Amino acid sequence: MAKINLSDRHPITDIQGNLVFANNGNVTLCYSVELPEIYSLSEKDFEDMHGAWFQAIKSLPVGCVIHKQDIYLKKVYTSEKLPNKTFLERATHNHFKGRGHVEHQSFLFFTLTRNRALNNAKYVNPLRPLSKTLTRELDDNIKAFMASVGDAVSFVNNGRKIVLSPLEQDSILELTKAHFNGYNEGFDTDMLLEKSGIHIGDNHFDVLAVNNELCFGESVQSSRTNEKFTSDDFTFHQGFIDGLGLTLDGNHVVNQIIYLDDKQKWRKLLDKKIEELSKSSNFGSQNKTVLKKIQYIQDQINNDDNARIVRGHLNIIYWDRDEKNLDKIASKIKTEFKELDIVPYYPRGEERKNYILNSYCCFSPNFSNEDLYVTDLKHALCLAINNTNYKSDPTGIIFNDREHNIPVLKDVWDERKKRIKARNFAIFAPTGEGKSFLANNILRQYFESGVRLVIIDLGGSYTKFAKLYPEKYTVLRYESGKNLGINPFYIADTGDLGPERLEDLSVFLFELLAKGTKPGKAESVALKKILQHFYSSEDSIYSLGGFYDFVEQNRDTLLKELRIHTDYFNIPNFLHIMSEYVRDGLYSFLFEVSEDQTYKIEDKRLIVFELDEVKDNKEILSVMLKLIKSAIQRTIWRNRAEKGIILFDEFAKQLKFENVLESVEFYYQAIRKQNGAIGIILQSINQLPDNATSASILENTQVIYSLNNEKGYDELQKRLNLSGHDLNQLKSIKNNLTGPRKYTEMFIKIGRESNIFRLEVPPEVYAAYLTDGQENERIMALYEKHGCMEKAITAFIKKPNTPSK
Repeated sequence: MAKINLSDRHPITDIQGNLVFANNGNVTLCYSVELPEIYSLSEKDFEDMHGAWFQAIKSLPVGCVIHKQDIYLKKVYTSEKLPNKTFLERATHNHFKGRGHVEHQSFLFFTLTRNRALNNAKYVNPLRPLSKTLTRELDDNIKAFMASVGDAVSFVNNGRKIVLSPLEQDSILELTKAHFNGYNEGFDTDMLLEKSGIHIGDNHFDVLAVNNELCFGESVQSSRTNEKFTSDDFTFHQGFIDGLGLTLDGNHVVNQIIYLDDKQKWRKLLDKKIEELSKSSNFGSQNKTVLKKIQYIQDQINNDDNARIVRGHLNIIYWDRDEKNLDKIASKIKTEFKELDIVPYYPRGEERKNYILNSYCCFSPNFSNEDLYVTDLKHALCLAINNTNYKSDPTGIIFNDREHNIPVLKDVWDERKKRIKARNFAIFAPTGEGKSFLANNILRQYFESGVRLVIIDLGGSYTKFAKLYPEKYTVLRYESGKNLGINPFYIADTGDLGPERLEDLSVFLFELLAKGTKPGKAESVALKKILQHFYSSEDSIYSLGGFYDFVEQNRDTLLKELRIHTDYFNIPNFLHIMSEYVRDGLYSFLFEVSEDQTYKIEDKRLIVFELDEVKDNKEILSVMLKLIKSAIQRTIWRNRAEKGIILFDEFAKQLKFENVLESVEFYYQAIRKQNGAIGIILQSINQLPDNATSASILENTQVIYSLNNEKGYDELQKRLNLSGHDLNQLKSIKNNLTGPRKYTEMFIKIGRESNIFRLEVPPEVYAAYLTDGQENERIMALYEKHGCMEKAITAFIKKPNTPSK
């Protein structure tokens, strides 16, 4: 039995930056690898990444050893990154705390060896230091090696899919300790290397490997079909060996090691081996198989000027506290290999110990020729792990990943505009697929992070969520024959009457006049002159009615006094059209208030305009939207430093009327000057007319959410210029609305990045977002009883099926 104590035989003599000087005389450059999210890559993406790796590595010097290491550790989700202050935040925090998942870390090591020929003996004791070994100086060989590796790293990083970052000393030492301490946490222990098995602390270890050409089947490739998500009408791809990564769902390390050899040396050896096998091929089928594989490798080298011959090694080290479970894990790994048409090698005794020790980054050049397969670099690079877990941003909206349903923070605001230039968003989903539920989830989290919300709602979907914040919200509901209490003409003092205010008022009046064409400069100047004169009149009442009376009373002298030509302001036309909104006009009730009520919304961070009763009346809805716009401009947009979102729910119902689309387009243009975003919710993208105005709106919408749509996504792809992989992602959406972990899946595209996310929420959040049905009625009845939405939801959760009295 061999016993190794790291403190007695530490493998590192010195670290300078990310350069390690090992006790065996090797020097290793260490990098962390940031890979793309699982499920985010298309077939072409895999090909491009494979090509980038090849271009980067092919020019590295002979004798360089490349070691890619992917470590997968079973962890428990702590919820420490989730907010935990409000009622719904606490519920979410507690719901996911303790959930199991797999953490992935990826590293890349470049080693320059003392033995440049890489012709090691079968077994090398990696922990026996060389006699009189001292830290090697940064001589010319090492400097040239560092320059070559630096070029390779820069090339990979320029591809943008993968990011290589130099490891710091603490990380290198932590990685070293983890390997020799058997990934035990909380205590230090010894490696017990017995012939019967390897035992480190609480964990029992074993290995499976690909160590010679006979392991491989007919071919390898950069990617393969992902059967879990592929269907008859679309194909989902994954990296060739990605099934040995996250989806293996257990503690393991994937080590891919590549020795860059002298091409000419191995060409001669292959020629000699082919000659020997040709003579003996009649003595057994195995000889014929080996001959065929070596001839294929030789053909690749001879026919491809860019071919780079390498030797390689792949192993999977796996462990468990219970030694009996190792066979189950091995069975899963073998099943994955079988799908790849690869037959792994199972080392025992001394060989197993050798594989585990030499899978440490500084010792990976210690494998002998018997432990390595010979192939072309392009072939070897197909055996690289290509993706990682979903990535959480430092801040953002909580969704869930597709692998473990653990929370993922996605920054869909993008303060620094790294991914998107416009943070406007759109939600697409047919009736019943949960678009209002999703909108509630997004807006609630925005609100709790300090963003001001204005919701223009035709369906009453947000009142319940708003009631959780009684001091911070207001609902302005239109009721037949009543006004909203918004007076666009109201000013508290003359200091409010700046150029922008006059500009806004003139636009408001021109929209009411509904001329069908945008006013010219001369008309605009004329109206602003009249408005200015109106506000300077001491006996004026600052309202639409007051402005109407002012124009009517001064109709004979007004234009002459202000030197305005009659072509620029038609008084009879103005008085005729506006008569519908004043005195006893048909829609006069909309403007009856003289004192502005918008002060009610100035200190509110959640403002809901409920226009359900007016959704079928073109004229009233149009005026309501203009009044709301006026209120937003004078209150919410006054502080440009404050983040704000305006959401148009049930947008399709508003789009039935021609001038609504133009009104909404105004918001998209104006929001650029604000620290804000616009959101729209549609059942189908076809509900947006296919015209220049809609095109402008879509162009300025760079965050897309789509829920399940059984009718397909072809129009969505066409109008939003989605990629083929985006479409495949959309088609792979599957909801799970039964069992203990209910969730819906959704497609989210942020700028150019896209993936499928899940939405799983705790019972409290589910109850807060319900918008209809018996459950919602019970919650609202409990709210009437308790007068507190938090108490109502808590009571409902305790007895969800009990009818309320």
